[in-house]
Amino acid sequence: MSRSARLLDLVQILRRHRRPVSGRTLADAIGVSIRTLYRDIATLQGQGAPIEGEAGLGYVLKPGFMLPPLMFTDEEIEAIVLGSRWVAKQPDKRLAAAAADALAKIAAVLPDDLRDDLDATTLLVGPGSENAEAIDLGIVRQAIRDERKLGFLYRDAGGAASKRLVWPFALAFFDKVRVMVAWCETRQDFRHFRADRMSGLTATDIRYPRRRHAMLKEWRASLDAPGRNGAKDASG
Repeated sequence: MSRSARLLDLVQILRRHRRPVSGRTLADAIGVSIRTLYRDIATLQGQGAPIEGEAGLGYVLKPGFMLPPLMFTDEEIEAIVLGSRWVAKQPDKRLAAAAADALAKIAAVLPDDLRDDLDATTLLVGPGSENAEAIDLGIVRQAIRDERKLGFLYRDAGGAASKRLVWPFALAFFDKVRVMVAWCETRQDFRHFRADRMSGLTATDIRYPRRRHAMLKEWRASLDAPGRNGAKDASG
């Protein structure tokens, strides 16, 4: 591993921790001696990285430090390209366009050799799903961001329709279907709603009384609750 790559790894490790990390832990993580670790810390500090701490107390990277965009490894470039290409194939047209725009912005600031690697990556994404939603998923994503209630008509697997008013807090993307996770006022419980079974989507200005992060945490806990297999499909 080159020294520049090692310094990048060190910064990435520090970014994953909010509390001070001991020098020994950092040295073991990047596979160097403690003396080399101290020299690397000093080098990064000299280059402007806001790393605080000292030997015996641990080190922490202050929030807000941004790495130059050209510092990507080969696998990081492959991950970015593959993820962007997958999103670009999704039926959510606004999200697909945003993925293509983001990839173009990244390519614009990469040095020539890395830009060539980005263009030449051989990781491909297959055809998109044939299940087209009749609703605008952008409205769902906006409601999640704003923590606003959504109204719509939902048809279960048997074709039975019901009106729902929900508190959306997550949207899952699968190969063949998109699923909204929400608190359903009708069922007074968490429910999963397939986007291809939703119609008549109505965005409201009504803010729901919970924070989405809190509901997401509670929903995740419900997936592991004894005797319960997570949130039910909306047919329930």
